Amino acid sequence: MLNKIQQLTKSNFARNVAIVATGTAGAQAIAMAFSPAITRIYGPDTFGAMGTFIAIFEIVSPLAALSYPIAMVLPEKDSDAIGLAKASLWIALLSSFIATLVLLTFKTPIVNTFNLKAIEPYILLLPATMLFSVLVAIATQWTIRKKLFKLKAWSTIMQSLIINSMKTGFGLINPAAMILIATTSLGYLLQAALIWIGIKTKKESAFLTKEPDKPILDLLKEYKDFAYYRTPQILLNSTSQSLPILMLANLFTPASVGFYVLARTVLFVPTTLIGTSVGEVFYPKFVEAVRQGLSGRYLLIKACISLAAIGCAPYIILIIFGPSIFSTIFGENWFEAGEYARWMSAWLFVVLVTRPIVAAIPALSLQGLFLAFEILSTLLRIAAIFVGYLWLNTALGAIIAFSLINIVIYAILAGWVIRKS
Repeated sequence: MLNKIQQLTKSNFARNVAIVATGTAGAQAIAMAFSPAITRIYGPDTFGAMGTFIAIFEIVSPLAALSYPIAMVLPEKDSDAIGLAKASLWIALLSSFIATLVLLTFKTPIVNTFNLKAIEPYILLLPATMLFSVLVAIATQWTIRKKLFKLKAWSTIMQSLIINSMKTGFGLINPAAMILIATTSLGYLLQAALIWIGIKTKKESAFLTKEPDKPILDLLKEYKDFAYYRTPQILLNSTSQSLPILMLANLFTPASVGFYVLARTVLFVPTTLIGTSVGEVFYPKFVEAVRQGLSGRYLLIKACISLAAIGCAPYIILIIFGPSIFSTIFGENWFEAGEYARWMSAWLFVVLVTRPIVAAIPALSLQGLFLAFEILSTLLRIAAIFVGYLWLNTALGAIIAFSLINIVIYAILAGWVIRKS
């Protein structure tokens, strides 16, 4: 056992995971340290407005660059990755411009149709946030490709410290939804800037100026699966994951959206800390194994089992003590968020365990089948929310049904991808 532990600590994979996890942990620790103050400054209704904005952004953001940044890890030549980055940026500029025109022309009908009055004053921030998120995606994928994990960790920590300080400081002056939404949008631009600064100080600075060897149109055609299959898949997944927020906003009160947003934020801490760290290091390792003609099944099963062992403790604690933990840390107004967290914990634990599964899909060329799977999953999630709403006629009932169907969906996905690998 001791030898296995020593081998694990000496492996590059474990060290890289530890580096990324340190950055993510630092950022999450900072966010959690500020949360008791922020939740007491703003309140559930204001959080609900921010949550609605984020839900809309998560739905439209996959269209910003058509998922081409994700492909940057795959090419053998850096020049091809550079071409994909530049193509992604041009697509993002065009899509943000189109989104701005659409919102300027049809803002009132859109707001009335989808009951978005809570975020109407801030809806024009969406196109800018889309563009900023693509800048982060490009920078992040380059750090993953070049294994600049320390840079990624540093930028994540600094972004969290600056943005949460702004939310708290400006909130003391004016605790309005505009502060939460604007700082959330600015956070993407800030993190992109921090990563670019780090890249410039390293030997990778040529990435900013070097011209790609292949024509950009050829690269877009070569990696068209990301636009044809991965983008609709991510769009459907984002839509289905945002459904609770949008439906809570329409069927219940803004406060219920706020409860869900806080519960999801807290529960995503272990998922983000552990799952993202493993996923970012696992993805290039899995791609390399597939290139060499090796079976990826062992790598997938090992990664999933490891995540299950590491991540079970925090979710079990929240299932047992969720309401009391939330009311103690965030204030008595947030007791209901703890009830949401109880049921959401089992679902997000499964999400954590299956992060390597989702990361492996592009390398296995399963994106077409994954799109079909996502369509079916979205329909099941919609049906589950309606069943929960009709079953208990409460926001909590909708959350319970949504959580249970997600457990089933992710379990089926894991078995399917492992079999294909």
